[in-house]
Amino acid sequence: MKSARQGKPAQPYFGVGFEGVGELFSVFTPKHWELIGALREGGAMTVAELARQLKRDYKNVHNDCERLIEWMAIEKDENGLVYAPYDEIVVDMKLPDRRAA
Repeated sequence: MKSARQGKPAQPYFGVGFEGVGELFSVFTPKHWELIGALREGGAMTVAELARQLKRDYKNVHNDCERLIEWMAIEKDENGLVYAPYDEIVVDMKLPDRRAA
């Protein structure tokens, strides 16, 4: 809202929710973070090119891309190239309620 008060266009906000930390970590595994990082550094590319760059099996990288596309962490363009559209992913976690003393 601060942007609107200053007459600047507001940046769109996008968020997803997870049932718990287990689901979060099943989506954002270390290999998935590596994949997202490779796309951020290398830009849009085919899944085959991404698999070669990561030195991983094509089928596994393809499955990882499908999972990350499902969670909207990466996207596929009209030419079939995958890319990471976000320059940051912020994780905000609510801790369990505190027990009464």
